[in-house]
Amino acid sequence: MSKPTVVITYGTFDLFHIGHVRLLKRLRALGDKLIVGLSSDEFNAIKGKKSFFSYEERKEILLSCKYVDEVFPEHNWEQKIDDVQKYQADIFGMGNDWVGKFDELNAYCRVVYLERTEDISTTEIKNNLSRITPKQCQELESSLHSALDIIKTVSNSLNLSDK
Repeated sequence: MSKPTVVITYGTFDLFHIGHVRLLKRLRALGDKLIVGLSSDEFNAIKGKKSFFSYEERKEILLSCKYVDEVFPEHNWEQKIDDVQKYQADIFGMGNDWVGKFDELNAYCRVVYLERTEDISTTEIKNNLSRITPKQCQELESSLHSALDIIKTVSNSLNLSDK
């Protein structure tokens, strides 16, 4: 039996979205096993990033994705060669916004850069959310409460008519 083809990738994977799903799906299609190096909270701080979800939460989310087989912490930029060797990766894959940044890994495995999903990114989502004003939040909360009140009323009336 031949050795399974192992694909390795890295990222923060905060605010998990369709772009993440599509990238992971395409990476997994390149091999038999997909392993993800997930940026630790400490590494994100070094990079000047702050994730909405903690490392443990992001790890749980990633592991719930059917394309991901294993997740391990990424603590620094320099660990990639050791990780490729440790996990016996055949393919190192990243989004094409990183083209050329990891070409030195070609000495250890095949490096591929895949197209990103257009018009979606975690940064864009965070920017859009940051534009919501406190007044808009209050209006949204009020409308949600109104919708819940309607649902409760309808549900109660249906329950009464069943008796």
